[in-house]
Amino acid sequence: MKLVKQNSSKWINESKFLNYHFEWQEGYGAFSYSKSQVDAVINYIQKQELHHAKKSFKEEYIDFLEKFEIEYDERFIFKELI
Repeated sequence: MKLVKQNSSKWINESKFLNYHFEWQEGYGAFSYSKSQVDAVINYIQKQELHHAKKSFKEEYIDFLEKFEIEYDERFIFKELI
C-alpha cells in the first residue's frame, strides 16, 4: 500500500488534477467480497452517488467497519475536506 499511495499521489500532483497539493492520509482500509457478490458490488458502485446523497463517505466507511466488526482508531478515519 505504501508504494500505491506514494506513486498515485505523485501521479495526481504531477498531472495537476487538483488546485492544491494532494496527500493521502495515514492508514488505509480494504474490503473483499466473494465472487457470488460481484453483481451486488457492481450495483453498489453504479449507484454510489445515490448512497452518498443520503450518507457521507465517512459515515458509510464507519458503517462498514462496524458491520465487519473491524477495530479502528479514530485518528485514521477518513477526514472530510472542508
